[in-house]
Amino acid sequence: MAFQLSKLTAAAAARVSLSTPSGLIRESNFTRCIKVSHTIIKNYWRGEGPLNTASLLNSSRRGINTVQRLEKCSASSTASKSVEWPSFRPWKRGGKFSRPALVLFGLSAAAVASSSVHSSALCAMASHSELHSEDSDWKKVKKELLSMSLEERRKKYKNYISLDDIPIWSHSDASSPDETHEINKKISLFRGDITKLEIDAIANAANKTLLGGGGVDGAIHSGAGPFLRKECSTLGGCETGKAKITGAYNLPAKYVIHTVGPIAHGSVGEREKLALRDCYYNCLHTAIENNLRTVAFPCISTGVYGYPPDEAVKVALATVKEFLETHHAQMDRVIFCVFLKSDEELYKKNLPVYFSQDASPKSKL
Repeated sequence: MAFQLSKLTAAAAARVSLSTPSGLIRESNFTRCIKVSHTIIKNYWRGEGPLNTASLLNSSRRGINTVQRLEKCSASSTASKSVEWPSFRPWKRGGKFSRPALVLFGLSAAAVASSSVHSSALCAMASHSELHSEDSDWKKVKKELLSMSLEERRKKYKNYISLDDIPIWSHSDASSPDETHEINKKISLFRGDITKLEIDAIANAANKTLLGGGGVDGAIHSGAGPFLRKECSTLGGCETGKAKITGAYNLPAKYVIHTVGPIAHGSVGEREKLALRDCYYNCLHTAIENNLRTVAFPCISTGVYGYPPDEAVKVALATVKEFLETHHAQMDRVIFCVFLKSDEELYKKNLPVYFSQDASPKSKL
């Protein structure tokens, strides 16, 4: 009997779970079924009323439908064949438990457990929904996301590229990896979507408002969601060459470091070079100030701001090299993340000049 009760209870839980959308049960219907069913059982054993089809139907239409689904699930049971289930014959006092009794007790136990689990799930969902609705406090959301483990965070974004999947750049002419300077081992070149990188921070080529724009700026804001804009709106904008840090929210990265590149429109002077240098340097400095050890850079100012890509790549490489010469112990990886094939070729051409066995340690600026 104990085995049969266990079997029917499990079947009840499984069938009830699968009979409703997304495996969820309306708690009001479930609770009503259980309360009335318990009343029927109590009255029956007191001799105050029969246990017949009408009383069961009155308990809950949904409850009966669930029990009838159980009939299909357990119709092959040997013990079940001795009773004509659809008629809901009354139980016999003092005798063996009939199959309706076992099913009803099993359904009741399963319902109580399922109702408890369902209530907990609803509470968790409500809490999560409230926390991550657009009306939520971005500070609260940011704190929660940053406190999560890597496994928990990975449930929040659809796909990602981990640091282990991004190869370290190595000069093809180097005779042995051991002969490569320690700084060079901290450099990567990656062509792809910067918003998918699962690292400490990604740099954003932003505009002065920090409220989103086109290109990589728009992609980062779109991927991070509305809380990024909310936090950015509290920063008071950003001047050219400066850097400001925010959470990354829905992105795999933990933080976004925003910087505003110079507007060149094809004409590059010393002012534009120094401003672009400041973008890279201040982003890296902001990273180490916040104990961030992996940073990815897009191509800054080379889009609508008109900085020639072949000139921008030299500033980027020289600045990163200069920074790592002083702060290499505080940084594990700097990734040059490009989107265009032409930019990738420019970096491949210039990387050996700045990061190779024979490269001069002096800044090229």
